[in-house]
Order: sequence, then C-alpha cells, then structure tokens
Amino acid sequence: MSEVRIDAEVRTEFGKGGARRTRRAGKIPAVLYGHGLDPRHISLPAREFALAIRGGANTLLTIAVEGGSELALPKALQRDPIRGTVEHVDLLLVRRGERVTVEIPVTVVGDPAPDTLVNQDLVSLTVEAEATAIPDGVEVDISGYTTARTVHASDIRLPSGVTLVTDAEALVVGFLAAPTAEQMEAELAEAEAELGIEHEPTDAEVEAAAEEEAAAEDGAADGGSDDHSGADSDRS
Repeated sequence: MSEVRIDAEVRTEFGKGGARRTRRAGKIPAVLYGHGLDPRHISLPAREFALAIRGGANTLLTIAVEGGSELALPKALQRDPIRGTVEHVDLLLVRRGERVTVEIPVTVVGDPAPDTLVNQDLVSLTVEAEATAIPDGVEVDISGYTTARTVHASDIRLPSGVTLVTDAEALVVGFLAAPTAEQMEAELAEAEAELGIEHEPTDAEVEAAAEEEAAAEDGAADGGSDDHSGADSDRS
C-alpha cells in the first residue's frame, strides 16, 4: 500500500458556512478521530488529497498538523453528487503494528470458457490487516472457468498477514450459460408484449415469411394448372 504525507491545518470555523469557505479556499474539511481521543477538526489541501487517494481508498496518510504528525486512514468520504469532488473526510487514527478492518477491491482477470457469462456478486472483501501493510486489492483468475465453477470468499488467496472477515461462504463470482439467439429473441418479444410494443420482425423472420408466401403462390399456381388441364381433357 502507498503512504503519503499531507500538511493539514486546524479548522476553527464550523457549520455549513465555514465548510463552504474552507472549500472555496481549495481545502477539504476533515475530522481526525480514534484511539479514544477527542475528534480534531482540520482541513486538507484538496489537490494533494485527491492525488493521494488515487493510490487506493486505503492509502495510509501521515497528517502533519500543529508541529506533530499522525498516521490515519480515510474512513469515509463525502462527495459532491454531481461533480464527484470530495467535500468532507473522516480520518481514522492508526498506529504502526496495529491491525485494522478495511475493505479491499476484488478484480476479476482472465476469460471464462466460451459461451460462459461472468456474474460478480462481490466487488470487495472485508479483511483485517496491519495498518501499514494493507493490500491494494486481490485478483481472481477465472481463465477457462465454466458454469460448473464458483468462487467463494474462502477461495481467494490473501497476502500473508491478512485475515478474511467477510463470510467465507459468500459468493464472489458465479458463472451463467450465455443465452442462445433464439432465447434472446423470445425474451425480447415477451418484454415488448408486456410493454405493449408492436414487435418488429427480424431479418430472419422477414425472409422466412417471404419464402412461405412464395411457396404458397407456387402451390396455388400449380393447382390452377391442374384444374385447367382437367377441363381441357373433359371437353375433348
């Protein structure tokens, strides 16, 4: 995991107005708490913090404030719902050697067997790790997996010193058989019928209908020829 030093300032203004002024100054309101100590209200430089958490949500921060420094982990981020910028941060104090419970991302790599769809149920695992040795994440290689396979939390190999907290039987990745073209067309037609949408025939359906119409016309023509032949023979 990465470790980043950030210079912080003590925050003396509170409430919505104070938070807005802090953000306008290019800083992020934050709270530093943990280890039974009173929470400390600080502000972080927005640009430096944004760069720091690019290394992962569990980036270990050295917060330099009032002539001292504290180790902390970002515990909760509040983001602007439209711009996505960080508006507030809760920072959890940690110590070197201390074990903490965090979530780490699960990344699926590799390609399953042909005609097999991947269904990832969990995108992260809760684990316990030493505060200065939190893994950036774990990978699951699904190369060649078929519908007969599943990946549970206990199947994922964790780095040394990291303990699984998520239920060991929790399904992480499952596999489904890819639907055939006929199944997809039938599901689409059913969905359109439920919504009252007139079904647009596919190229294959148009071609089949044309062939049926042509065959019917040929049959009618053949039948008409036979009738004329019979009439001619009666007159003779």
